[in-house]
Amino acid sequence: MYKQSFRKPDGRQLLLYSREPIDPAIEATSPSPTPVSLHGAHMRWHPLRGEWVSYSGHRQNRTFLPPKEFNPLAPTRSAEFPTELPQGSYDVAVFENMFPTLSRLALDAPDLPGVATMPATGACEVVVFTKDPDASLGRLPLAHIALILEVWGDRYRELGSRDDIEYLLPFENKGVEVGVTLHHPHGQIYAYPFVPPVPARQQCEEKAYFEKNGSPLMSDFVKREQSEKIRVLYEGDRAIAFVPVCARYPYEVWIAPKNRLASMAEMDERDRSDFAKALKTVLLKYDGLWSRPFPYLMVAYQAPTDGEPHPESHFHFEFFPPYRSSDKLKYLAGTEIGAGLFANDAFPEDKALELQAVEVNLE
Repeated sequence: MYKQSFRKPDGRQLLLYSREPIDPAIEATSPSPTPVSLHGAHMRWHPLRGEWVSYSGHRQNRTFLPPKEFNPLAPTRSAEFPTELPQGSYDVAVFENMFPTLSRLALDAPDLPGVATMPATGACEVVVFTKDPDASLGRLPLAHIALILEVWGDRYRELGSRDDIEYLLPFENKGVEVGVTLHHPHGQIYAYPFVPPVPARQQCEEKAYFEKNGSPLMSDFVKREQSEKIRVLYEGDRAIAFVPVCARYPYEVWIAPKNRLASMAEMDERDRSDFAKALKTVLLKYDGLWSRPFPYLMVAYQAPTDGEPHPESHFHFEFFPPYRSSDKLKYLAGTEIGAGLFANDAFPEDKALELQAVEVNLE
């Protein structure tokens, strides 16, 4: 993998990645020559939930469903309309979000009576999977998907080495049903100054399981799915994809390395190659299920970067699709949002059968 760092006109970092050498003379571009003000961005403590809430008023002005000719994630075509991506030869681009929820520049927090506050420090990066606006992650060549996995691993190492970062969350929102505001194929990375609630709860369960059983919870979970096979969608030498027995969403899917790896930074070439096959298989099965683009939220859960050893951690991807059938969305309502108890309208085994029946071509 080749990597080249640039500085945008507004001061943000741009990283270009490729399977071929990158021209260091590429000129970085930005939609605006001046940085967006982060004035007022901070967090407030929610005493009943025991968690932080972020406040970022500047994000109200971020780009929302622009016409194709004004795509800010496409390579720049003219000096009159500079975008986030420069011209040149490269495969993947990563840059600091122009409208971040968390930032190294968010240094202040207001004093409020009765509630704790803190600066919204951290990082938010955009990962542009390809320069092609009409592509999708699942339609990319396997070697390109493997490169994206390597990029995520690189960002885990670099951002995770910062003293103010304790957790990295790579994710992709695909489809307007899950709130996408830019259709160009891309994901994001949020780097938090603490382990946020969902992964923190997972880490708590994983630590308790490891202390009791001497093995990682996710590793044993994978072995059981591997043994039962009834919900498995893909199994290779290094990776496995399956509908989990405990799925909360009808078409929920998990992907994991078969052997314990704490993060994508620990993957070798063979790991990435097989994981790319698992990932492409899942995405093509999703799109082939109803012969149309399939929306989802994809999240990667990895070990915290808090400087502590995490032998309990076994990284994996989770997919949360919003549909429960071809014409019905799975809305989160009273019991899910109000109580935290998910009500799944379908059995995981039945949905696994539907996805297993979809034939895919990885070439």
